[in-house]
Amino acid sequence: MKKLAIIGSTGSIGRQTLEVAEHLREKIVIYGLAAHSSVELLAEQVKKYRPQIVVLADSANRQVFASLLGDWQGRLLTGPEGLEELATDPEVEMVVSAAVGAAGIRPTLAAVKAGKAVALANKETLVAAGELIMAAVAKGNTPFLPVDSEHSAVFQCLMGEDRSAVKNIYLTASGGPFRETGLAELEKVTPEEALAHPTWRMGKKITIDSATLMNKGLEVIEAHWLFALPYDRIQVVIHPQSIVHAVVEMVDGFCTAQLGPADMRLPIQFALTYPERRENPFSHLDLPTLGRLDFSPPDLERFPCLALAYAAGRRGGTMPAVMNAANEEAVAAFLGGRIGFSAIPALVEKVMEEHEKAGFISSPDLETILDADNRAREVFSSFLTRHSYAR
Repeated sequence: MKKLAIIGSTGSIGRQTLEVAEHLREKIVIYGLAAHSSVELLAEQVKKYRPQIVVLADSANRQVFASLLGDWQGRLLTGPEGLEELATDPEVEMVVSAAVGAAGIRPTLAAVKAGKAVALANKETLVAAGELIMAAVAKGNTPFLPVDSEHSAVFQCLMGEDRSAVKNIYLTASGGPFRETGLAELEKVTPEEALAHPTWRMGKKITIDSATLMNKGLEVIEAHWLFALPYDRIQVVIHPQSIVHAVVEMVDGFCTAQLGPADMRLPIQFALTYPERRENPFSHLDLPTLGRLDFSPPDLERFPCLALAYAAGRRGGTMPAVMNAANEEAVAAFLGGRIGFSAIPALVEKVMEEHEKAGFISSPDLETILDADNRAREVFSSFLTRHSYAR
């Protein structure tokens, strides 16, 4: 039995991981669960899965949460320190890193350094601290498995291949709900419209990132670190059907594509069972009914966030962390009705420009990265206070 800890268990990936774990219950036991502040859902998960350790990252809600746990007798931890303690617990064999945002960086790095297998679903960890994370992975030879559908697809395409023979990788993007929307209309987009993703069902933050294509930009930076490729060999293509998740082109001209349903439970199961493959009870492709598969280049005028992500990745240092933090704040502001949809890339770019002038560091340690993240959020707030970005 593989003992699993899920950081971010109440989010979309966390909930689907628990669903997969139920299917694999003869192989996997839920040893630990962690969430930020969704006390009622986390309490329901604790009662159902009976983990040994539970972490509530928002310690202010500890008393309320504890009152919901009934007869559960495990250990209750709180705060960022609790996340790290769970990630490094001697009994834990695999950590699913599925927290949203920069909160996932510390526990993921701690898990890697402690020699745990990691299934990574937290994009921001590699975006902000990819160099530190992958150096720790290489040093410890730790199993480090991507859960994102695109990176899982690349990983599977490369199984048994000589990595030095890779020419390019192509990450597919659905284009979200606005791939054909005019620029003028984008100014009027509402949160409800942006959350109506045509092919995937995900959490709110990642769904907005998919609508701006920032999600794909974050994945480009992830791919740079995961597969040790320069940015000019990591391409993005719009593929509305979301059937082909990635394509790997080799130097001899042959391409390998990974196809599958738009169902995150498949890459989650692959990560949990690797190197084995197990029966999938969730969804399968029906090839004869697929019809056409379309591919086209992304429109960077319509999706400036993708260009910003490439720029941040190429700049390196603290810039990806700053870009990511500014984007998190911008998405929250948009969902809260404080800014318009088109203000998301505009504000991210302004925060990046300010950081370039007044704080960029080329070779940061973890504390410097987290400081840059915090400073970017402060700068974003100051821009929002001084200027109007409302719809």
